[in-house]
Amino acid sequence: MTRRQRDPLRLLTDEERTALEQISRAHSEPASHVARAKAILAVSAGQSYHAAAQAAGQYAGDTVAQWVARFNREGLPALEPRHGGGSPRRYGGAAQERILAEARRTPDRVQDGTATWSLTTLQRTLRQAADGLPQVSTYTIWRTLRQANWSWQRARTWCATGKVKRKRKAGVVEVVAPDASAKKLDRESLSARRKAGVAGVVRRSSGAVSNDPRPGPQLATGRGAKLPAA
Repeated sequence: MTRRQRDPLRLLTDEERTALEQISRAHSEPASHVARAKAILAVSAGQSYHAAAQAAGQYAGDTVAQWVARFNREGLPALEPRHGGGSPRRYGGAAQERILAEARRTPDRVQDGTATWSLTTLQRTLRQAADGLPQVSTYTIWRTLRQANWSWQRARTWCATGKVKRKRKAGVVEVVAPDASAKKLDRESLSARRKAGVAGVVRRSSGAVSNDPRPGPQLATGRGAKLPAA
């Protein structure tokens, strides 16, 4: 009989699920990261802790229960094992700027093997570059991009939040939304309220938004509506 889960896994965001899937399939990631990603994905698919432990190469479901409890509190940083002694490897400002510089560069299909950046392709390029980071992990890349206000887009690439390139007479320019940070905080607040099941209307900088989970704009229609005569 399956033991009741005292701390069930919370609902994964799209960004978390994408990162977990990439890490679980990565051959260059530390085995500890891969095991945790596989276990959390297995639990999110409805498997028991014992079955998730077997999928991750573990023996005890209690270990997976501890991973899930930590993931509920910390999110993706929970994939990083806690420091067990010795000097931890740290990436300073220069290394973080190197990651961001690579992410800003448009990838070359022939040289980089991709047309859009993902965590794994960024990791491969940074590790192979002469001035790169030979031991950088996808988690470090993800954390650096998130701290720089970058997010995973539906076009399956990473992009700075609130920035977009537009064609002008003088050429292509980068336009920055002045209230991008405020909108980002509003979206995070709205997402948190939806997960908590809070009903009502959340005030955003662009107006009132309902908690309707259906994406995209909704058109109001009514019976008896007629088009104006030509």
